[in-house]
Amino acid sequence: MNAFSRRGACPALSAPMQTGDGLLVRLNPVAGGPSSGGLSPKLLIEVAESALRHGNGIMEVTARGSLQIRGLTTESAALLAAEVDALGIAVRTGVPVETGPLAGVDPKEIADPRRLAERIRVAIEDAGLATRLGPKVAVIVDGGGQLAMDAVTADVRLVATRTDVGIQWCVSVAGDRQTARPLTVASEDPARDIAVAALRMVAEKGREAHARDLSDRQLVSLAGWQSFTPPSAVPDILAGEMAGTPEGGATERLPIGLFPLSRFHALGIGLPYGSMPADKIIGLAKSALALSTTEIRLAPGRALLFLGQPADANQSLQDVAAALGFIISPTDPRTRIAACPGTPACASGRIATRDIAEAIAAEGVDSLDFTLHVSGCAKGCAHPGPAALTLVGGENGAGLVVNATAKALPAGYRPGYDAARGISRVAAVIRSARSQGETDAACLTRLGAAAIAEMYQQE
Repeated sequence: MNAFSRRGACPALSAPMQTGDGLLVRLNPVAGGPSSGGLSPKLLIEVAESALRHGNGIMEVTARGSLQIRGLTTESAALLAAEVDALGIAVRTGVPVETGPLAGVDPKEIADPRRLAERIRVAIEDAGLATRLGPKVAVIVDGGGQLAMDAVTADVRLVATRTDVGIQWCVSVAGDRQTARPLTVASEDPARDIAVAALRMVAEKGREAHARDLSDRQLVSLAGWQSFTPPSAVPDILAGEMAGTPEGGATERLPIGLFPLSRFHALGIGLPYGSMPADKIIGLAKSALALSTTEIRLAPGRALLFLGQPADANQSLQDVAAALGFIISPTDPRTRIAACPGTPACASGRIATRDIAEAIAAEGVDSLDFTLHVSGCAKGCAHPGPAALTLVGGENGAGLVVNATAKALPAGYRPGYDAARGISRVAAVIRSARSQGETDAACLTRLGAAAIAEMYQQE
């Protein structure tokens, strides 16, 4: 642990990453075993207590469903890793092959994705690809169900679908459910082989490469692998998959609220902006333990899923979560805001992002149908991709970026302490100018960055 991983790498326990508030490590419990990547309440309590001892007390669940611990030093990161190891928590290494947070327990799944995911992991290791691929190359194996992995990007996606010849896998590359490029529909064996072949092509281009760098010729060759689906049916199946509506399939849903399982319900509880103090996570986990929760899973979408507790315990657990400041409803306005730690937690931050985010949520702008990004600096850690509206901290205060990333030049500025009032004005303009049937995002684009910036800066 003497060397810090560079920015852009994945900050695993063995390779902490330097951030503005110290070192950051990421914990990914191994999926596919009896716990399917979950932790018992007791283990989560012990991990959070370790985070309190060795970090700054801030814990996060990421958009991909990883657990992050912040504010470490070189020495304390080593102590944290030793304590996690002593707890017997198996953490994921190598190329991430991710399944949904309810994999294997969701009665609405089209297929249990865990076996195929494990076969892909083994094939990646056998092919020697783990050390040749970059740290952010990832695979998703999505069995469908109530919590699909629609919004999570990956280099290779395999999504279960029902066909005339049984359950098969739609294979696509480079994107999320809507943006990935479809290749083919295949049964399990060829789907695994296509996924590994695609990763081998990526590896041949170097550790900075991703599936988006593959040539059309390479993609055509991947799509030509043997499929047990009649060729005439493949285009229709793929068209349905890319539209997000495979037969019997899932629609995107926030992992917050109740999700019926075979015997119990899973209860999803969100972390505001993906972050909570460790002592509050401890408080929630202790209540879950007292209410007979057996497992807590990390969910993409910055949430925790509580499993095993009797049905009459869910309301009590929600009440405790709400009192501690967690998100218990998918309509909570904080679910529409992505915000990094900002000042004073992060030395790189130029604005108090969490205070601004809370003020925006209190202003009632949750009617907007897009995600608002509040970034302490131009790095854009909380939402690396483009957002319809981004507030970014800089020398001139809180800059407003329209339809771009936090790295773009702001169209206008406002003092950070007053940024929420500016966003409230923008939201009001969008509501009044929106045409019938027009989305807020489309209205924003139609009005243009200059008009939006003018409203934002107006006193």
